[in-house]
Amino acid sequence: MPRLCQTDGLSEDQTEILKAVRQFVDEQIIPVAQELEHADEYPTEIIEGLKELGVFGLTIPEEFGGLGESLLTYALVVEEIARGWMSVSGVINTHFIVAYMLIQHGTDEQKQKYLPRMATGEVRGAFSMSEPGLGSDVSAVSTKATRADDGSYSITGQKMWLTNGATSTLVALLTKTDEGAESVYKNMTTFLVEKEAGFGETAQGVTVPGKIEKMGYKGVETTELILEGHQIAAEQVLGGEPGKGFFQMMDGVEVGRVNVAARACGLAWRGFELGIAYAQQRKTFGKAIAEHQAVLFRLAEMATKVEVAHTMMVKAARLKDTGERMDVEAGMAKMVASEYANEVVEDSFRIHGGYGYSKEYEIERLMREVKFMLIGEGTSDIQKMIIGRSLLKDYQLR
Repeated sequence: MPRLCQTDGLSEDQTEILKAVRQFVDEQIIPVAQELEHADEYPTEIIEGLKELGVFGLTIPEEFGGLGESLLTYALVVEEIARGWMSVSGVINTHFIVAYMLIQHGTDEQKQKYLPRMATGEVRGAFSMSEPGLGSDVSAVSTKATRADDGSYSITGQKMWLTNGATSTLVALLTKTDEGAESVYKNMTTFLVEKEAGFGETAQGVTVPGKIEKMGYKGVETTELILEGHQIAAEQVLGGEPGKGFFQMMDGVEVGRVNVAARACGLAWRGFELGIAYAQQRKTFGKAIAEHQAVLFRLAEMATKVEVAHTMMVKAARLKDTGERMDVEAGMAKMVASEYANEVVEDSFRIHGGYGYSKEYEIERLMREVKFMLIGEGTSDIQKMIIGRSLLKDYQLR
């Protein structure tokens, strides 16, 4: 097989999982991705196939019916899936983050209640932090959970950019609770909101208005979520203790950045594959354009960027699996992978020439999809802030 994006030191189980996923991508995703993406059609059959492969329970412990695999395994699986169609990786992305947050922070009762059904894909997760006036500044959260005398809560607010907003049945939702802490970051609570799949009022006081139309990232739905006096029991507070929401969400975002890096790696990988294949087929001046130095050098740079992004993503995932803090490494991986993916896909687009502008060619879809990688889980500017502040702490003048 080609040397690009190979990973050393994988176990036999990891190798077999990736082999099965790659075969599924080549046979079940790539042949239909163009048609489904252009129609903005939800990939139902693909998702059912991923359920059978165990992807929805990949990182969920075996005691809850999952495969108990590492973040590294998950990231490599995501890379493979995004290589086929980035939107499909989005379907499992927020589900994975919610499962991770439950594993790390949930009560025993919450784990027993949700994780076995999440492992099979029966319960599907969505992650909700953003709001119309809230992007990178999480402290600006305005969705409010008010506590009643009986200990229950009433939630009111508007959320934005929910991937799986309609198909999900469990939403990890960040709110402001204002229960007396001095810091705004200790006045946030994550709730586990149950709802029905679909649009409209999907639970009492919970409405999913409709899909947000996007330039790319089609097939998977992105929605708003409106809560108007939604009544929820105190047992649905993630971890059972109010005021921990910000830190729980940031833990989820940290692994989410590795996830987005993996998705960007998959897009870059596919962009390179398309570019080098076309460069060997297309001829000018009596020879394949791959033999022209300008194109040959471009291909060399593209392959190098794909490999660098992949290596940094793997490093961040491995570090997290050891239990170490990896906010800097996750930020670096996300920044490099998304920026390099954008450059590699654009270079592939240039290699395709005029044909790259046609919807008949896959690279046109990748050009629209890769832009989301620059935004998801924080822009490169946000990653630079995280990295830079940490560097100043590590390299303080004595």
